[in-house]
Amino acid sequence: MFVVVLCAAAGLTGGCDTEEFHPKGPTLETQTGARIVRMHDPELVARGRAVFAQHCARCHGAQAEGAPDWRRRGPGGLYPPPPLDGSGHAWHHASTQLKDIIRNGSPPGQGGMPAWKDKLSEEEIDAAVEWFQSLWPNAVYAAWWDTEQRSLGRRPVK
Repeated sequence: MFVVVLCAAAGLTGGCDTEEFHPKGPTLETQTGARIVRMHDPELVARGRAVFAQHCARCHGAQAEGAPDWRRRGPGGLYPPPPLDGSGHAWHHASTQLKDIIRNGSPPGQGGMPAWKDKLSEEEIDAAVEWFQSLWPNAVYAAWWDTEQRSLGRRPVK
């Protein structure tokens, strides 16, 4: 297992020149300067992979790569399924928002995401989110973490 300290997460394109090792996962520096250990529960990730493959991959792609041309509205005026692998905009949303969209579907006029609240349990939704977040590059995950903290009303600890 390797561990990378992000050196330029602010632009999400910078390189890293330092490695730091932590037994639980990579140590990341977020845009706010907070240092976090990125951890994903392997059992939850495996369950999420299965949930995603069964219920989500048909639209979002087997590796959560999204539909081609996902940034353009389709013929019906709705956006196609976006990538969830860190290359789209999902990381701009806190966990509560991601889970709300899965539960209740796309906001009206936005996309064609159906509501899954009657088909997936809360545990399955949590697992699916854990799986696709595990695909995110470290810089994307670090930027998302700051968003998550703001949504929880927390100030990052440096």
